[in-house]
Amino acid sequence: MNAMKNIFIFALCFSVIGKIQVHSQTSNPEFNASYQKALGVKLYPGAISYKQFIRANKAVEAVGFLSVDGFQATILYEKYTPFANTENLAWYVGYGGHMAIWNEEWKKSNSAHKAGIAVGVDGILGLDYKIKDAPLNFSIDWQPSFNFVGGSYFESGWGGIGVRYTIK
Repeated sequence: MNAMKNIFIFALCFSVIGKIQVHSQTSNPEFNASYQKALGVKLYPGAISYKQFIRANKAVEAVGFLSVDGFQATILYEKYTPFANTENLAWYVGYGGHMAIWNEEWKKSNSAHKAGIAVGVDGILGLDYKIKDAPLNFSIDWQPSFNFVGGSYFESGWGGIGVRYTIK
């Protein structure tokens, strides 16, 4: 029954993200990014983040989470919309997937999940700000995910604060 509850919560999150994305496509002016690429860190958990715009308002973000007991790689497709008619502030919504590799030490500290490989899908919702006339970008986001290989469970706690160096 717990697995069904997690699947329902995850489906609800993706439904909300989907509705936000459809609304942003029909009612808001198009966002034009003031940078093309950005490399930096994302805090909580500690991660390396690389973002590249593939269109004026669409980006791909790669995030590598590192820890003592494992590694997780996440790829996200994100759509950006201007926030409240501001020049360098946008909100974004998107989706993607992750793959993680954990060692036996994680299994000992958290018996609810087994060591090995984990694969799942992710959603993302956040705010992105590029400082005018400076090569810095900040973001804050929430990244719910559902793991379906290596144990089925919903994770609502991912996300964080990103600080990146921008490349035009």
